[in-house]
Amino acid sequence: MMIAANIISMTILFAVPLLLVAMGGMFSEHSGVINIALEGMMIIGALFACFTLQGLDQSGFGPAHPQLSMFIAILVAGVTGMIFSLLLGFAAINLKADQTIGGTALNLMAPALVLFLVRIIANQNTLQLATGDSATWFMIKKSTFGIDKNTDLGFFGETFLVKVYLATYVCIILFVILSIILYKTRFGLRLRACGENPQAADSLGINVYKMRYIGTTISGALAGMGGFGFLALAVMIFGNWRPLNIAGASLLFGLFKCIAAAYSSIDINGDGVYWLAEIGISSHLYRMLPYIITLLVLAFTSKKSRAPKAEGIPYDKARR
Repeated sequence: MMIAANIISMTILFAVPLLLVAMGGMFSEHSGVINIALEGMMIIGALFACFTLQGLDQSGFGPAHPQLSMFIAILVAGVTGMIFSLLLGFAAINLKADQTIGGTALNLMAPALVLFLVRIIANQNTLQLATGDSATWFMIKKSTFGIDKNTDLGFFGETFLVKVYLATYVCIILFVILSIILYKTRFGLRLRACGENPQAADSLGINVYKMRYIGTTISGALAGMGGFGFLALAVMIFGNWRPLNIAGASLLFGLFKCIAAAYSSIDINGDGVYWLAEIGISSHLYRMLPYIITLLVLAFTSKKSRAPKAEGIPYDKARR
């Protein structure tokens, strides 16, 4: 039971960021803008989240208020990703540049910019915290509820209440809210109309340029907060640009990320035998599993995927 609880909790841990970033890509592409730059937005968001955590750590606020520090860093990451996404929006919407090339350019620029800023601002090759490991700050533990660490909380408690992050549940709530916004509100209908038939949307008085900017900036915010890039694009395509399908795809890829990260310590039968580690498969293959599965899944499902009709097509109001 404990093994199953650990596998499920780790799967959720990997799946939720994928879910968040894939939802971001979905908002952008439903508005009509292909967002290949999710990777770059994620990197920039992660950088400024790290700067924020480092500053909070040095001030003493981080260790004293770990959960609040985490949310501050997540918000900073989201705002930074949103600002960075404006570059894609300007290139794709105002300049009517090729969106794939523009996104690729931003992906190339982001890591170089990160290395430059880390060395200039932090005078380091890698950002480090002064005290402890930030991951241990943010994780919900049994001590959080005043429970002894040796107490068995049962399958549900061990899976969903301990060794998880509060941000995980916040992201799940955010996923539900975003799904409702996209499919149950006037705003969501207008956004999707701009990705399907922008000429018809414009004829009804909808500002296509504005809606595409909004879709792109929402995408940037979620990518900045989420932390996965190209794998999230695969999840979005496999999920056919639909929230529930994306959730299922995220869990599938999260499971294989879990296996890749912990194959040597997974006791499937609970008999003390770590079968995945003993069957002679190279550790490199396990690390490749999420990406191999990505290629296989896309190879067999991409033909059935239906992207928004007008995605990737620059809209020119003058030619309406």
